[in-house]
Amino acid sequence: MHQSKLDFFCKLGYAKQDICKVLENLGQEALEDDVLKELIRMGSKPQALESQVQPSPLKLVARGSCSTTPGSKWLREDESDSSDCLRPIVIDGSNVAMSHGNKEVFSCWGIQLAVDWFRERGHTYIKVFVPLWRKDPPRQDSPIADQHILEELEKQSILVYTPSRKVKGKRVVCYDDRYIVKVAYEKDGVIVSNDHYRDLQNENPEWKWFIEQRLLMYSFVSNRFMPPDDPLGRHGPTLNNFLSKKPVLPEPKWQPCPYGKKCTYGNKCKFYHPERRHQAQLSVADELRAKIKVPFSLGKEEEKCNHSL
Repeated sequence: MHQSKLDFFCKLGYAKQDICKVLENLGQEALEDDVLKELIRMGSKPQALESQVQPSPLKLVARGSCSTTPGSKWLREDESDSSDCLRPIVIDGSNVAMSHGNKEVFSCWGIQLAVDWFRERGHTYIKVFVPLWRKDPPRQDSPIADQHILEELEKQSILVYTPSRKVKGKRVVCYDDRYIVKVAYEKDGVIVSNDHYRDLQNENPEWKWFIEQRLLMYSFVSNRFMPPDDPLGRHGPTLNNFLSKKPVLPEPKWQPCPYGKKCTYGNKCKFYHPERRHQAQLSVADELRAKIKVPFSLGKEEEKCNHSL
């Protein structure tokens, strides 16, 4: 039991010495939620968060050579930042599976569909959280479909089981929603779920803002995972910008001028003129001056030609 807890919190990025210290204080039979709270109280942070907070010292490098920062090795092993433009993805496995199973069956195939959708977009950091008791054989009151998918995703280091155990025949389950929000918050990523996590919003004001701004809802349409094109509403960012670390601003859409070619505003017109696309837009006064100067100059050239003859 001690080793399983140690391995679990090490996967979350906590230092081994901090975990051992907490287990010594609370005892080997302490619940995982209590261990997590004690780690937070001690000020212990996952290695990913520490590497972001502590700036790396400046180092002179010869021109043309490549260098690696101390934190880059950890990031490369975890594959959390192999893409500079896409956000990490944290999936609420229970929510996705039950949604795909019409709230009657825990459908692991739904989790696979969601993971494949983000993989095809190029996301390299994808984590799915599922309670440990979902490993147990399916029962009549909690049916599970395609359970082998969970094992395959675990081998790929995508699926993480939140701890649970039995005490005197009664199952003790840790709150998996807290793991989901905490990891997504620390990774500055996106939560994939149709749950609003209202209790966690009330628990932590920083989590409240994060959940409101980084929650990606979804639907399943004929075994197709479909997030909305406007995750934060019609006036919010597009789906591509929502999932990107560096959003791309859309090109301005110009409204055509209602007067068309009859417009007399020249370059002061705020509307779009397709006929002026390849020529400089002049004001009315400049256009009149241009029309007057052209024949005047042409007349002078004709006079010079006559004198030369």
